[in-house]
Amino acid sequence: ERPEASSERYELQKHQRNSCRGVACGNRASSECHVRRRGSSCSYFSPGVQTEDFTVSLSQPIFTVTLRFLLAIDLWLSKRLGVCACEESPWGSIRPLVRLVEFSGHAAPWLIGTVYTLLRGESAAEQETMLNLALALLLDLLLVRIVKTMVRRRRPAQNRSDILSAFFAAMCARFFLARLVDTDSMRVLVVGWAAMVSLSRLLLARHYVADVGFGLVMGYCQYGLVERLWLTGDCLQDPCWGG
Repeated sequence: ERPEASSERYELQKHQRNSCRGVACGNRASSECHVRRRGSSCSYFSPGVQTEDFTVSLSQPIFTVTLRFLLAIDLWLSKRLGVCACEESPWGSIRPLVRLVEFSGHAAPWLIGTVYTLLRGESAAEQETMLNLALALLLDLLLVRIVKTMVRRRRPAQNRSDILSAFFAAMCARFFLARLVDTDSMRVLVVGWAAMVSLSRLLLARHYVADVGFGLVMGYCQYGLVERLWLTGDCLQDPCWGG
């Protein structure tokens, strides 16, 4: 009986060890699967969307070949810069800070603050500036929508908002430099803010590098249109403005 009891204990211990190995392997596989799922949720493009084809042939026009080459470089560089796209990204730990910088270029608080200052303005000159800034912000939103409707390039998966763009940062920066800023230190601050907001869009994988560069140029040029459409103090003589 002793050999039989010893054999039974051996079989029982062996079964327990195998069970523990199975549970450990299962947990490890589940953990690995969970990590893969978390990593896959941070793709540059939305799942199920076909990747862009940049293949070229010698029979294509030189313009097409050059354009495809530049777009491929733009996509590669944009992916490399998207280091805060999600929490699992290489720089995911500073994502909240980058998002805070991004939010400083949000159109909604700017519009609210501009309208409030316009209504509470104590002088006609202040009201004139705030009125034109409000119109410039609305014009910016309109132009961004028009450009995005005309340019059908597939956007990154992290781009979920149309009211955050380099257009806005560049236009506001030039407006402030031309109308409200009169010291060198403030000029550096305004230009630095516009640059940081634009960079945050790249770090969060909201836009391509080419789109941000185009937005900065368009936003800078947009102020020229604001100057042409500038409303003078004569438009504020209505009593409802308090002028």
